[in-house]
Amino acid sequence: MNWTERLSHFSVLDFIAFAGLLVAWLSIGYLIENPPKSRPSVSRLMVHYRREWMHHFVDRNPRIFDAQILGNLRQGTAFFASATMIAIGAGLALMGNADQLAGVAEDFTLTQAPNIILEIKISVMLVFIANAFLKFVWAHRLFGYCSVVMSSVPNNPKDPLALPRAAIAGEINIAAARGFNRAMRSVYFGLTAAAWLFGATALLTATAVTSFILWRREFASKSRVALLQEQPRQQT
Repeated sequence: MNWTERLSHFSVLDFIAFAGLLVAWLSIGYLIENPPKSRPSVSRLMVHYRREWMHHFVDRNPRIFDAQILGNLRQGTAFFASATMIAIGAGLALMGNADQLAGVAEDFTLTQAPNIILEIKISVMLVFIANAFLKFVWAHRLFGYCSVVMSSVPNNPKDPLALPRAAIAGEINIAAARGFNRAMRSVYFGLTAAAWLFGATALLTATAVTSFILWRREFASKSRVALLQEQPRQQT
């Protein structure tokens, strides 16, 4: 069976649903990272706080608090990287037992599809999870780079290298957080792709729900309202 014959088992609605999944993934990611200036996303607001963190880090002594925060960020990233590795292994194992999965999918969709179709659908899900794994690993490494640069910041705030190196650490921290957020979105849409096992309509519905959840968390959540209520610094 060549690829033309394999793809012939998919309907037009399947191709529309798959295209919608990719467009939604790329579009919501671009919107979150490049929001309108009049309506910043939570991710963009956190960029400001990460830079402020490094600014205050210069004057803080001892810096145990900062080390603990960065350690927690690395632990969280490592946890998700490990989880995606397990998910990839489970997905590969599932592809080797497509017969059992075919029975479950048939019960929901009331249609019978060749195993190769189910394997292609699982592969789409695995591509998202693999992308998330790679970004989690890179984010973990960037947080490590950030810790090294932070360690090189002089303890004397008046040292001419203190603020520049702290600023570099802040930008690396921001890059690590960006990679982590991209990885999380890949996980969300990887789970969304699993809905394709139950048909194109299920995938379209899951894509719409996932996109709405991501949009709400970034642009209409209570955490965003809290971040926007920053009190002005008092003049001394």
